[in-house]
Parts: sequence; C-alpha cells; structure tokens
Amino acid sequence: MANHEFGIMSVAPQHGERFDSYAPWNYDDVISVDDDDIEPVLDELSKVKMYAHTIDVPCSGLAYCGITLIPPSEMEAFIEIAASSEALAPLKGLLIKAKEQRKYIIHFGL
Repeated sequence: MANHEFGIMSVAPQHGERFDSYAPWNYDDVISVDDDDIEPVLDELSKVKMYAHTIDVPCSGLAYCGITLIPPSEMEAFIEIAASSEALAPLKGLLIKAKEQRKYIIHFGL
C-alpha cells in the first residue's frame, strides 16, 4: 500500500532552502494517508497553490512523487477539499491544526 506523509513544519521554510530527502520523522504530528484516499481529490488539489521542494518553486497541487510545501495561506482551501472525504478526516484535522498555528505543512509523496 502506497502512502503520502503529511507533517507540520515547526519552522517556516526559507528562500534557498531545499527539501529533497524523505524525512517525515523531523516534523510534528506526522500522519500517513493512503494513496487510494488522495487520488480522488488530486484534481481539486491542483487548484491549490503550493511549492515543490522549496518555496522558490511554486506549483499547483501536490508534488505527487516528491515533496510539497503547503503554505498557511492555502490551508483553508485544502481543508475544504479534505472535508469532502471521510477517509481524509485525519488529514483535515492536521490541516486545521496547522492553520490555527499559522504553520506550513510538508508532504512527502510516493
């Protein structure tokens, strides 16, 4: 079973800083989400502004096989998408927590 990992970043990423290594253990409140639960919302997520590996590379949606940085400004849009699926309830909870703390989320793709 393929999983995506999501965690709260305690420190906001800085310009020039890259995230290229799989290291979810370095982040707070990490959760795993089955790929089968992410796939149905990928089209909707493609409308959310995120960053691929660094805040210097804007992207739309998740870096499916890479690392995505999700800024606090996009948390509400992501929460609405996660709310559309009962299977994404744990992810929705993590997103709400990050929004309340004004923190970035880091996503580790497949």
